[in-house]
Amino acid sequence: MCFLLLSAACGGGEKRGEPLSGADTLSFRYAKHVQLVEGDDFSLAVIRNPWDTTRVLHTYILLPHDVEVENSHLPEGTIVRIPLTRSVVYSSVHCSLLDELGAFSAIAGVCDLEYIRLPKIHEAYNKGFVANLGSGMSPDVEKMIELHPDALLLSPFENSGGYGRVEQLGIPVIECADYMETSPLGRAEWMRFYGRLFGRAAEADSLFSRVERNYRQWAGMVAGKNKRPTLLCDLPMATSAWYVPGGNSTIGKLYADAGVDYLFASDEHSGSVPLSFETVLNRAQHADFWLIRYNEKTDKTYRSLQTEYELCTRFRAFNERRMYGCNTGTTSFYEEVPFHPDRLLCNIIRICHPELAGENDSLYYYVSLRE
Repeated sequence: MCFLLLSAACGGGEKRGEPLSGADTLSFRYAKHVQLVEGDDFSLAVIRNPWDTTRVLHTYILLPHDVEVENSHLPEGTIVRIPLTRSVVYSSVHCSLLDELGAFSAIAGVCDLEYIRLPKIHEAYNKGFVANLGSGMSPDVEKMIELHPDALLLSPFENSGGYGRVEQLGIPVIECADYMETSPLGRAEWMRFYGRLFGRAAEADSLFSRVERNYRQWAGMVAGKNKRPTLLCDLPMATSAWYVPGGNSTIGKLYADAGVDYLFASDEHSGSVPLSFETVLNRAQHADFWLIRYNEKTDKTYRSLQTEYELCTRFRAFNERRMYGCNTGTTSFYEEVPFHPDRLLCNIIRICHPELAGENDSLYYYVSLRE
């Protein structure tokens, strides 16, 4: 495994340097797009290209600050001095994870501050400890230079054409491709890679073990059930297109683990799929449950939903009052779920299999719509 990883890291060409002495491959049980070999002096992390899995997206040499190694002895890749202590983090979800791992102080700057719901980030910004670099699509490069960050954490996109001037600063760019994993635990397991970047390996491994244990425990409770209620999700857009998760998306896989018959599970896409209203109606008109997400100042109700989407009255779940809404503007859905899929799985199982919920159990992300 170590030899294969080193070969992949060098793109199949001539390797420079020598294999890692005392190397130990870190086993990722679910994540498919990240591999890590830990050596005595440094570690090698390889991020596989999610859009072409025969190629490598990025290779990182994780080198502790107190270790001096000649470049000629290192494999090809971007050198990252660890632990990171002063980084720019583009996304809210990674800010939330670093806070949970105890590495909040390593966040020196963020992008799109107005979309980050983590109160500690706003408090740190108001006190001058965290800088707002503006839009993640076009950050303030001058302000970024003034920060002297040791790394930039951002999410890569297919055919993005690179990161513009940011790539010319000589600052390691950590490409956070976790969102391209196709299983809930696969994405969550990336926390083990991030933990090693910020000197929180033990905390990350421990946290993931808890997430995995909880997820598998809940999934096991419904794995043998013959009766699987049918499920519809989300709402049509203003343009009338109705985007639903593909069957191979992380949320599609989570629905399957929740013991429900997701009505679009047969679709093989790993992302969202645009469908017409008629297509959704024909397949999901008689769905047992309907889950919706939205971002508004006040929670949706059956009355407001009917006013906004009059055609929703044609669905059985609406008429039988089996709709549940998640207001992402008032809950930490997007900040928590990527690295805590166990919480969402528990939420959906308690909705669709109410017999498994305890008397004092309450719902969190998705709650029953009020009249």
